[in-house]
Amino acid sequence: MVDAALPRTGFADDAAALPRVVAYNEAVVRKFVIAAVFWAVVAFSVGLYLALELTWPELNFGLEFLNFGRLRPVHTSAAIFAFGGSALIGTCFFVVQRTCRARLFGGAALADFVFWGYQFFIVMAALSYVMGFSQSREYAEPEWHIDLWLTVVWVAFAVVFIGTLLKRQEPHIYVANWFYLAFILTIAVLHIGNNLAVPVSFFGAKSYSAFSGVQDALIQWWYGHNAVGFFLTAGFLGMMYYFIPKAAGRPVYSYRLSIVHFWSLIFLYVWAGPHHLHWTALPNWAQTLGMAFSIMLWMPSWGGMINGLMTLSGAWDKLRTDPALRFSVTAVGFYGMSTFEGPVMSVREVNALSHYTDWTIGHVHSGALGWVAFISFGAIYYLVPVLWKRTQLYSTKLVSWHYWIATLGIVLYITSMWVAGIMQGLMWRAYDAYGFLQYSFVETVLAMHPFYLIRALGGVFFVTGALIMVFNLWKTVHDRSTEPSDGRVQVGQ
Repeated sequence: MVDAALPRTGFADDAAALPRVVAYNEAVVRKFVIAAVFWAVVAFSVGLYLALELTWPELNFGLEFLNFGRLRPVHTSAAIFAFGGSALIGTCFFVVQRTCRARLFGGAALADFVFWGYQFFIVMAALSYVMGFSQSREYAEPEWHIDLWLTVVWVAFAVVFIGTLLKRQEPHIYVANWFYLAFILTIAVLHIGNNLAVPVSFFGAKSYSAFSGVQDALIQWWYGHNAVGFFLTAGFLGMMYYFIPKAAGRPVYSYRLSIVHFWSLIFLYVWAGPHHLHWTALPNWAQTLGMAFSIMLWMPSWGGMINGLMTLSGAWDKLRTDPALRFSVTAVGFYGMSTFEGPVMSVREVNALSHYTDWTIGHVHSGALGWVAFISFGAIYYLVPVLWKRTQLYSTKLVSWHYWIATLGIVLYITSMWVAGIMQGLMWRAYDAYGFLQYSFVETVLAMHPFYLIRALGGVFFVTGALIMVFNLWKTVHDRSTEPSDGRVQVGQ
């Protein structure tokens, strides 16, 4: 199918630019959208339970399967790879077809393999965590046999995407595809490099890293920070560069700035990982290198933020009538905030206070909830009427309720963690007149309790917003009032 008539936004998929009809593969995109919404609720709910468990430890009920150490990677993997990954791959397949005017390479079978293979990986990884199997590597907990399966699926994903680019009918490669491509290729390299391991036995579920000591730590945080940089940043920037202009009906503010943003971000991000290892056995020159490149990341990050926000020039009034666009624009604001805070925390003197504290947790969630989740919500609200051929969402008022409730949840979450983290750091370094530590570790834990309670309340709001979204999308798909009366869809497709 082809796009309905809309004001020109500079995309190859605008109606005026289409000389012929292209039969896009929308079925696989619908599957990824459904999966993203489902995993969002799972990830947020598990996160809420863990927040409550930290507030009241008795909530683990003495069961090993509810132990924080086992459920925590379930939460992080569900949020990043299940929810975020499904949203990324789904929007990637949607965007590349429309900006290239070409159906997905490899046919429906290969695209479906990517979907089902990726969902199988998520389920197997989650089950392994609950059962106690883990590499104990941040964002890379699955054992070697699950990693091998993900490698196969990721190669299939890359083949579909790159093959579609190669057979494109549009000579120009739109910038969103550059960000998606960087996300796909870099994550592949990171995944292979960080997961080089020696299995205990051929059929065993345990392995040992090919690296050891400080080298192992450096490889892990080369992977860990670049997973943030290329999975949670570059991929979602591709989402931003497509869906904000489409929803606003405006071209990207500066295409030249988007290219500068891309190349500078790609070059600088890969060197920033060592800032996670300040005050460790890692050589000082490597720590300083990571800090310097982290600070330089301010420039491309804020350049991208400015480009996203200024795209609304002449269309700011749409924020009053389009709450879905409000999600996307607010996400860009959170992107700017978290990419300012991150370089500040990478400075060694600041890191001496912030490291190992809940300040880091607040920083991570300002990006994960404010940037990743909000830009995904904006894209999902745009996609559902398009993919299910509906004239509009069931209720824009419910979208507004979702927006304000989720925003309140984020504010409660990150402010409580900022205060708790700074207080932690100060208590840990407080000395009395005799040179002894002024507070025991238990006293710092007790001081965190009210802030953990506030964080859990923020989680309640965020989960509530997600459930409102599920209801709204369900009604959009199944309510007859959203069906086109004449068989035509009058929304941007």
